[in-house]
Amino acid sequence: FYIANGAIIMPAYGIDADNVAAEVLAQAFPGREVVPVRINHLAHGGGGVHCITQQQPAWPVEG
Repeated sequence: FYIANGAIIMPAYGIDADNVAAEVLAQAFPGREVVPVRINHLAHGGGGVHCITQQQPAWPVEG
């Protein structure tokens, strides 16, 4: 999962365990919104929440 300002971005797979995981995260991080993000296709390609939260450089580079 990823800790953001005011939220927790958690991987979700469309299964019942997603709800259990969301409840655990909500208890661990009171005051933050738990946002489940379906990552079935992303995980199939070898990625996860960490991969989709990386910085992207500005393009084209000027200077």
